[in-house]
Amino acid sequence: MLKRKITEQINNWVSNKNRKCLVIQGARQTGKTYIIERFAEENYEELLEINFKEMPSAAEIFSGDLIVDYMITAMKFRFPEKNIIPGKTLIFLDEIQECEEAITSLKFWAIDNRFDVIASGSLLGIDYKRASSYPVGYVDYLRMTGLDFEEFLWGMGITCDMIETIKSYLQARSMVPDSIHSDMMKLYREYVSVGGMPEVVQKYIDTRDFREVDRIQKSILQGYLYDIAHYATSEEKVKAEKCYLSIAKQLLDKENHKFQYKEIAPGGRAQKYYSSIEWLLRADIINLSRSVSDIRFDLDDYSKDESFRAYTTDLSLLMAMKDFSLKQYIVENTITGNSKGGIFECAVADALYKKGYRLYYYKNDTTKKEIDILIQKSGTIVPIEVKGGNGRANSLKALLKNNSEIHLAYKFADANIGTSEDGIVTLPLYMASFI
Repeated sequence: MLKRKITEQINNWVSNKNRKCLVIQGARQTGKTYIIERFAEENYEELLEINFKEMPSAAEIFSGDLIVDYMITAMKFRFPEKNIIPGKTLIFLDEIQECEEAITSLKFWAIDNRFDVIASGSLLGIDYKRASSYPVGYVDYLRMTGLDFEEFLWGMGITCDMIETIKSYLQARSMVPDSIHSDMMKLYREYVSVGGMPEVVQKYIDTRDFREVDRIQKSILQGYLYDIAHYATSEEKVKAEKCYLSIAKQLLDKENHKFQYKEIAPGGRAQKYYSSIEWLLRADIINLSRSVSDIRFDLDDYSKDESFRAYTTDLSLLMAMKDFSLKQYIVENTITGNSKGGIFECAVADALYKKGYRLYYYKNDTTKKEIDILIQKSGTIVPIEVKGGNGRANSLKALLKNNSEIHLAYKFADANIGTSEDGIVTLPLYMASFI
């Protein structure tokens, strides 16, 4: 069983005496169902699980009055083998986006507060089967992603003590011993090639076979394309799929990583495709980094909706869009050209998204200055450049020189920890998961 950080967050929810229902959101195949089932096994005497995709007829339980006692009675008739007891039974409503009245019912479970109810779904952000009365104020939310690098290390047998040692070098801004740094870079390249989808990671741990990894990555990608075909409106299906499948080309095959509609199809324009990008974003199928016109707090005030970079929600999906040979080049550290900078920018962006940051970037076509990633932390802006090798961070230097209110900047590179006279902190690429 892969150890996941979200388990501790679910424990915190359970410990809250005034808890609401819990909704775990996130893209498909990130392990939501598995982790909730394991959590129930370890913490409850009984699990009553309703998967509305597998059992669409179970929606009848929620078709009448949404009074908790009525719903419990209906569940007992439907699942007579289950012993439904307050405090000892977890009610798990999976793929809840398929049953709008089940979503509405969360309000009444929360008000009653006798039963622990967890719901999960992968397409809760789109308008498909919108609930007639969404339970605003009666649910807590957690977002689940694929494994981050630290979780991958756990799966690979790296102990928590060893990881804490690595974090201590970051805190002290001291160089990581060469042997440890070399091993970490090797593991990081493996992680970038495998990605964080639990099924893919588990297959790699079990077999160390990249062909099997590639097979599962492509199978998951096909599942995402199925979701687009199944849930997108008839006007969006083909356009959304084309937008999604263009992401690898947008990020890895050209120097400018801004999403360009002309790369989708000749003559492609925002007027035709922007609604499809919005749909993919709401469906948790992509993440966006917005361009900003100025590097000032709050970056949202300067963001430009029409100018962005689009990323897959996990590196496993990006890898699935490319030829198998890319994994070999990454692991062997022989990747060259635009792909080298692009893949590690995607990896750092992936790490920061999984830590909950919103991402922005800056590019000035006149001065040719570009900042790959901007994040906001504790009311300040932190600019970041990503290098596949260990090139100079000239744009960061210029930014720090001309912006006295910015006191910290990171350069993630194929290098050890170091601090320059310009105030730029150089960090190994794998440290993006730890900042």
